[in-house]
Amino acid sequence: MAERDKTKDGASDGLTLRAATSEDGSDVWQLIRESGPLDENSMYCNTLQCDHFGETCVIAELDGQIVGWVSAFILPSDPETLFIWQVAVDSKARGMGVARRMLEHLLARDVCADIKRLQTTITADNEASWALFNSFADHMDATLEREPHYKRDTHFEGRHATEYMVTISEIEANEARKTATEDGKAKVAP
Repeated sequence: MAERDKTKDGASDGLTLRAATSEDGSDVWQLIRESGPLDENSMYCNTLQCDHFGETCVIAELDGQIVGWVSAFILPSDPETLFIWQVAVDSKARGMGVARRMLEHLLARDVCADIKRLQTTITADNEASWALFNSFADHMDATLEREPHYKRDTHFEGRHATEYMVTISEIEANEARKTATEDGKAKVAP
């Protein structure tokens, strides 16, 4: 059972963070479609993410309605790296720090105890994602590096912008757990 999140002043803001379940797939699919500018997957894909990777995905609910989503997985070839696939926040929950709180909540989970790095890919023009991950790295007092990874012409036949691999290193899951509990922005579900 997830605990209610607290705002900076300690007052409950009605936000609940929890792991995803297979029943969340269609709601996540709809959130992604409405949130933009994310790549849309099939409803089946989102259901698989929620089911197979539920422990490393986060659902944010506001008054019982899904308003946030983080899809992530631990790299099979590198169990110290957590790859963030998508972050979506409904317009009614923007400005509440939901995206960062979901990342903190995720890193505070037992499944992420050995995580040392967080990776994601971002196109150069995605200002919201750059702001989120730069802010998150600053908040975690971690290093952020970027380099072209999936290239427009090499990987996407010129049909998609280059995706930059963003690596936030020097993350200690124990520090994330401590931060998440101390500042009241992300409580770990029992």
